[in-house]
Amino acid sequence: MKQIRSIICLVGLTLGLTAFTTLKPFDAEADKIQGTWLNQEGTAHVQIFKAANGQFAGKYYGKIVWLKEPNENGKPKVDKENPIASKKTKPLMGLMLLNDFSYDSDEKEWSGGTIYDPKNGKTYSCYITMDGNKLNVRGYIGISIIGRTAVWTRVK
Repeated sequence: MKQIRSIICLVGLTLGLTAFTTLKPFDAEADKIQGTWLNQEGTAHVQIFKAANGQFAGKYYGKIVWLKEPNENGKPKVDKENPIASKKTKPLMGLMLLNDFSYDSDEKEWSGGTIYDPKNGKTYSCYITMDGNKLNVRGYIGISIIGRTAVWTRVK
């Protein structure tokens, strides 16, 4: 009886280790997006991170962590174009631009999320692909053909 338990434990341990080592490369690939990125215009740094807790665990998000011109009229720039009145006075610094992205290992892209454009106060569907130290961030309405791609560069 002890021998059977030992064999079952060994099989379970082997399967667990196999699953862990098999999934690890996908996680490593997915996590390459994490870091700080300079937007195409060179006016902002966006920090992309993976949520660790709660219902959003495993999803990727991005927030503004640096602005070339953080102030306007001596005060921090705010999200004045936001269609929600209560958000028009929120500072741009710390504003979440990227929300709810998941990594698709088959497509080698981060998708299923949205991007917010504080210049016009609109939110777009979005997917992101990586090419070395560049991110191709494609925002669109409806289908991805109707949209535009911005190229972001990793900040060293």
